[in-house]
Amino acid sequence: MPTDPVKAQAMSAHDGAPDVRLPAGGAPVACVDIGGTKVAVSVLDPRGIRGRLVEPTAKEGASDALAQQVLRMLDASCAAAQVRQGDLAAVGVASCGPFVLNQGCVELAAPNICGGLAGAARGLPNAWTTAVLEAPLRAVFSQVRIENDGIAALEAERRWGALQGLEHCAYVTWSTGIGVGLCVDGRPLHGKNGNAGHAGHMFVSDNKDALCGCGNIGDVEALVAGNAMPRRFASCGFADAAGLLEAARTGDAQAVLLVDDLCRVMGRALYNLVVTLDLQRISLGGSVFWHHRDYLLPRLQAQLSGRLPALTDGVELVPAGLKDKVGDYAALALVA
Repeated sequence: MPTDPVKAQAMSAHDGAPDVRLPAGGAPVACVDIGGTKVAVSVLDPRGIRGRLVEPTAKEGASDALAQQVLRMLDASCAAAQVRQGDLAAVGVASCGPFVLNQGCVELAAPNICGGLAGAARGLPNAWTTAVLEAPLRAVFSQVRIENDGIAALEAERRWGALQGLEHCAYVTWSTGIGVGLCVDGRPLHGKNGNAGHAGHMFVSDNKDALCGCGNIGDVEALVAGNAMPRRFASCGFADAAGLLEAARTGDAQAVLLVDDLCRVMGRALYNLVVTLDLQRISLGGSVFWHHRDYLLPRLQAQLSGRLPALTDGVELVPAGLKDKVGDYAALALVA
C-alpha cells in the first residue's frame, strides 16, 4: 500500500502536534476554523502550515459578514505565506453549526453567532437566523469543502491524534459551545445536512434559566458551555468559566459543587453517546476542557465507570492527541 505523503511527514513537533507538510510540488491549500469566538485561517504548502491569522468571529453587519471576513483573512494569510491566492488547490472550512442548505450551499444557524435564533435575551449583536458562508466562497474558489467542526476534528484525531486506528469513536469539544463528531464502523456520521453530532442540544434538564443560543432552555450547551457559565453563575461571583474552574481547583466549596454538577451533565451526555453508538473511545478538547483537563477528566470518567458495564467497560475518555491545536488540524484534515 502506498504511503500517505502527508501522514508520512507528520513528525512530532516540539509541542507534540504533528508537523504536517505537503509533498514537494504539492499545490497549497487553505484551512479555515470558524468558532463562536474566533476565526483562524492558515495556508498549508510543502513548507508546512504558514500565514496563520486569528480574529474574533464577525457578528455584526449583514448576514454575509462572516463570509466576507473569511475571504479577507484568506487573502491576508496567502500574502503572509507568500502564496498566490489563485494557486490554492482547495479551501477546507471546519465550522460550528448547525448547517442549513440554501440552494445547495451551506449557511450557519449557529447559536453562538446568529442572534435571531434565541432573540435579544442572548445578547448577540445581530438578528441573523443564518450566516451566509459557502456561496461567497464558491464565487472565488472552485474547490471548497465545509464540514461541521466536530466532524472535521474527528477526522483530524483519527488521522493524527488520539483516535488513530479506531472504528467506533467520537471527538467532543467543551468550549464556547459543545461540539461532537461521531464515527461508527469506521465511517464518520454526517446526517442529512451535515449536522450529525449536535449532541450539545440534547435536552437534559428542566432548568428554566439556562437559555441556549439555539432557543432551547435546558439543553447540554445551555447548562455547561463556556459561555453558559457566566450567564448562570455571575450572581455567585464567577464572572467567567476560567474563574469558576480555577476556584474549584483551589477548593472553593461553592465552586466545587457547581463544577461537579457541570461534570454530571457533561459526563452523562458522554455516557449517552457511548451506550447509543457502542463506542470505544472519546477524545476530548476545547478551551474549557483543555485548560482544566486534569481536574475535569476523572469527574467525567466517573459518570461512565460502573454504569452498564456491558457497554462501558474499557471505554476511554482521553485528552485530544492534537492538544489545543485540534481546531487548526480539523480544517487541515478536510483538504490535506
